[in-house]
Amino acid sequence: MHDTTALLVEFGSVILGLGIIGRFAGRIGLSSIPLYLLAGLAFGDGGLLPLGASEEFTAVGAEIGVILLLLLLGLEYSASELVTSLKTQYPSGAVDFVLNATPGAVAALLLGWGPVGAVALAGVTWISSSGVIAKVLADLGRLGNRETPVILGVLVIEDLSMAVYLPLLTAMLAGVGFAGGSIALLVALGTVGFVLYLALRHGRLISRAVSSDNPELLLLVVLGLTVLVAGVAQQLQVSAAVGAFLVGIALSGEVAEGARKLLTPLRDLFAAVFFVFFGLSTNPAEIPPVLLPAALLAIVTVFTKIATGWYAARRAGIGSRGRWRAGGTLVARGEFSIVIAGLAVATEPRIGPIATAYVLILVIVGPLTARWTQPIVEKIQEWRGGSGDKPAASSSGSGGGSGSGSSSSDTVPAARVPLPQEELAQTD
Repeated sequence: MHDTTALLVEFGSVILGLGIIGRFAGRIGLSSIPLYLLAGLAFGDGGLLPLGASEEFTAVGAEIGVILLLLLLGLEYSASELVTSLKTQYPSGAVDFVLNATPGAVAALLLGWGPVGAVALAGVTWISSSGVIAKVLADLGRLGNRETPVILGVLVIEDLSMAVYLPLLTAMLAGVGFAGGSIALLVALGTVGFVLYLALRHGRLISRAVSSDNPELLLLVVLGLTVLVAGVAQQLQVSAAVGAFLVGIALSGEVAEGARKLLTPLRDLFAAVFFVFFGLSTNPAEIPPVLLPAALLAIVTVFTKIATGWYAARRAGIGSRGRWRAGGTLVARGEFSIVIAGLAVATEPRIGPIATAYVLILVIVGPLTARWTQPIVEKIQEWRGGSGDKPAASSSGSGGGSGSGSSSSDTVPAARVPLPQEELAQTD
């Protein structure tokens, strides 16, 4: 078969398969991410039907998927919202980092991976999945719950931290040493600071320069600008993903809203390709030997993430039931853990199988902990004779789709903006 024909047949089959998988996942109420990873494992080296002709094309599609993931994430925030989140949520972000990055780093050192592998696996266990959590909050009808802004605040801090973490990891993976890493970190901090300054002081001018009433022109300008900046950022060792994230931050208002609508379908398509490509790059035969450490790491980080959410909600004055809901909701890991592992896999190939197994476990367990952490804790408290916080008349969001202060008609907010602190200083 001609190379181009084989590529079309293979890539078309992959896209069609992803569509069918996504529909199946939606029907059984499961995130499609684990199924995409499993599909990649099936079609990679050592899988059931290895792809050959389309692998290089899929790799480029996966790079675009990462860029679009971070661009759309950046479009969710304005620079002022980011600054506000940093000022109010940084203690929770620090606790999140210590509790959840440490298990990954310790596990990597125990496995004999060295400092670079430790930094990479620390990132894998640290970052929650924004995509999975947003879907879980909507599915459980908790968008109006008092703990939801706290959850979103923790996610904002994690996303901002990525702008520093990814360049540092990229420099370490490139083996540039302490001096090179310090320079990369300074360049990253300087770039982030410069972009935030531009967005705060001149965001309207940037958005006006990019704006267009023609959707086609807006799509071309935003996409072209993002890919160009991502390429330049990668050349500067700042990471293409961070460059895309900063472009998203710099755009605001109607331009950001229009770009988000135009780019979301593209993001979904290429992000699915990215998850498949990550599975393609992992040999399924390498997963069984790492299942035990991945499962142990997942168990530990389920509890550390629950503790993080509990602390963040307690600090915001949320009652006991909301604290447990916040902790259970933050458990899911997904796209960004895979992004980090994808960056590191060329230097530390052992991270691929364990990251795949780890994400597969937590992307399935995460929606379950979001749903059941608070009821289980209350049952344990009743069994031990403790009082806990008794619920109000309604279920207050512990059940699926009927959370307090929310309704089934709620929609996912376009921007993950934490509410003012005084609105959080209430119990549930």
